[in-house]
Amino acid sequence: MALAQNTTLCYLERDGAWLMLHRTRKAHDVNHDKWIGVGGKFEQGESPEDCLLREVREETGVTLTRWRYRGIITFVLDEAAEYMHLFSADRWQGEPACGEGDEGVLEWVRRADVPDLPIWEGDKIFFRLLEEERPFFSLKLCYAGDRLLSAALDGRPLKI
Repeated sequence: MALAQNTTLCYLERDGAWLMLHRTRKAHDVNHDKWIGVGGKFEQGESPEDCLLREVREETGVTLTRWRYRGIITFVLDEAAEYMHLFSADRWQGEPACGEGDEGVLEWVRRADVPDLPIWEGDKIFFRLLEEERPFFSLKLCYAGDRLLSAALDGRPLKI
């Protein structure tokens, strides 16, 4: 297995809704047709916060002014691994550029409606943890294709 890559994933929150990206544009995208937060891969020398601020600015046009580092998700898909640094944010400068973009459609989704969208099965676990205001957590999600095989929270297996 190759070394895991580091990425950020951020959910901007406003009026009981998350800003989400419906990934529809890129060919051969592991997230194709799924709804996810904004973020992306670390560049050389970036910290999680550096990557967060750059990616959110690039994908939404806003500059975050208040955010929280919520957890780290070890995402294993077939033979590839990724460490996703999960953030939420509730203050920023500017207005998010909703609508069609390079990677898909960016739009506000009511938090209660998120579980009904086509999202990764494991995302439902971390959305629950976000709703519970759980302090910093480590979540490991192992997949074969779109199927969640196993999950562990803070090193302890979860029933799936």
